[in-house]
Amino acid sequence: MTASALTHWVAARALAAALLVLLPGVAWSSDADRDIAVRVHKDGPSIGVDVDCPVDASRLVVWEVLTDYDHMAQFLSNLDVSGVTATADSPLRIHQKGRVGYGLLTFHFENVRDIDLVPHREIRSRSLSGDVKASDFTTRIVEVAGALHIVNSGRYTPGVWIPPLIGPVVIEAEIRKQFGELRREIMRRGALLRPQS
Repeated sequence: MTASALTHWVAARALAAALLVLLPGVAWSSDADRDIAVRVHKDGPSIGVDVDCPVDASRLVVWEVLTDYDHMAQFLSNLDVSGVTATADSPLRIHQKGRVGYGLLTFHFENVRDIDLVPHREIRSRSLSGDVKASDFTTRIVEVAGALHIVNSGRYTPGVWIPPLIGPVVIEAEIRKQFGELRREIMRRGALLRPQS
């Protein structure tokens, strides 16, 4: 799953679950993830998302994790299945299935997306089918003041109504959690490449 996909497949299921348990069940991110800036805004039926996730790793390791679609279910907790289903020149076609759970409630999701890659710099993701009506996201690896950041932005139209006040808060927390998991995998792989002293 690309980082951009995190922002659309989580929303409808996470929000429904959270509202049913009146928010105490939301899987809020850890303190270690508080530096991940997430802005969620509702604009009519669409949800806009902007994410800035600083990461202390090489560009190659960041890229490797962001595009490791065949292994994402191993490091993103809400994914059960993830893989490339078509590898024609461009775009890649990705299929993913998973679940979002809060307490005793579990909601399942499935999506198929086309992915355009600009190696080591940018990933563009467009939803073809699944639990959202439409979705377009761009994920970039950028350098800010000498440090790398994963910058994700786009918008999607969920298949369910999202309340304007509570909805964005719940979506923001879930997106921050997912980017935290991505970053931990990036750091894990980066540590494996460092020479042992």
